[in-house]
Amino acid sequence: MVPRSRGWFCPCSCISGSSDSDQDHHQHQHQPNQDNEYEIRPPNAGRSYMNGVYYPNWLVYKGKTPATLDVDNITHVFYAFVGVHEDGSLRWFDEHADMVKEVDGEKGALAALAKLKRNSPRLKTIVSIGGGTGSKEFPALAASRDARETFARQARQFCDRHEIDGIDIDWEHPKDAEQGRNYVKLLQECRNALPEEDYFLTTALPVGQYILKHIDLDAVSRLVNYINLMAYDFTGSWTSVCGNHAQLHSPIGDLQYSHPELRICATDGIDYVLSRGFPSRKLALGIPAYARYFPRAEGPGCSTESAGEMDYCEIPDQWVENAVVDEAAVAAWYVDSDRDKGYVTFDVPRTVYMKGRYAVHKGLGGLFYWTGTGDKGDGLSLVAAGRRGLDSQ
Repeated sequence: MVPRSRGWFCPCSCISGSSDSDQDHHQHQHQPNQDNEYEIRPPNAGRSYMNGVYYPNWLVYKGKTPATLDVDNITHVFYAFVGVHEDGSLRWFDEHADMVKEVDGEKGALAALAKLKRNSPRLKTIVSIGGGTGSKEFPALAASRDARETFARQARQFCDRHEIDGIDIDWEHPKDAEQGRNYVKLLQECRNALPEEDYFLTTALPVGQYILKHIDLDAVSRLVNYINLMAYDFTGSWTSVCGNHAQLHSPIGDLQYSHPELRICATDGIDYVLSRGFPSRKLALGIPAYARYFPRAEGPGCSTESAGEMDYCEIPDQWVENAVVDEAAVAAWYVDSDRDKGYVTFDVPRTVYMKGRYAVHKGLGGLFYWTGTGDKGDGLSLVAAGRRGLDSQ
């Protein structure tokens, strides 16, 4: 799961979207009930949902330590990131942040995370390996049996040493059938070393069928606890025009027919994964705690020149409170009147609450957020809104 990974029009590593041949899939529009809400299935006794957050280790330099996470509303923390070598051995991206810098009274962010877990025993912690800038070693690693065995062995040792409950494979992304097969072999080796009764094994994947089609999702379902489906970055500087970057459903309107990329939505990936027999309870829907903005743009369909991003916590409260909410698409945006940021697309508590209710309606495993540190507090919290939606069963 990446720091703001690229969409399907981006020339580098991608996380979302689909090829032109898949566009007919976007034609099916969501039909909400009369209250623009989702019908909730009868409560499943004992059912619990993930409401997990990614924690980027580099934020210790900005004072956003593990102790700042909203432990009252989260169930899992994904520590991002640890890297790999092609021989399967693990490597640090920032050993000083992970192991040396004083963080929450401990030596390193990993120790601080362990402390957080000891203080909140129900919290599950998972180390995310790879990421948007740390995946180039995976193809060679996964193609070698020796490297896969080394990786799985070292991953277990890392979990045991740092009091972590499991690992998250964030390979962005298997790009052909051979890599897809090796990806499953890597997951199998990890599960062999990390038995399910004792360890979590998760993986982050994009919405786009152009990646998902290379992966045997039925085989993956027997190995992982969750697929974290990264349902964001649908538009950006790589698309021809701007639009919602994390919509749940395709919006309705003529603009989507002149610019097919604006139809891309989270349910594309959800429906595809579930159609391959993947159990819904093991699929988690991703929420971005950041915005994409398009300077000088006054709405969807405008130029993407100079597009940028900003954390949700950096957005003025009034933008969140006065955002336009498209309840059919489950998306929100605001137009900066000063036009410095222009058209700004982001989730708000209302849309995240609806996504939580949708997750319950579909029997999904829950929600996750990139990132927990990008959230606002009090009544504008996305993480808390998602938890309320999941608890609405």
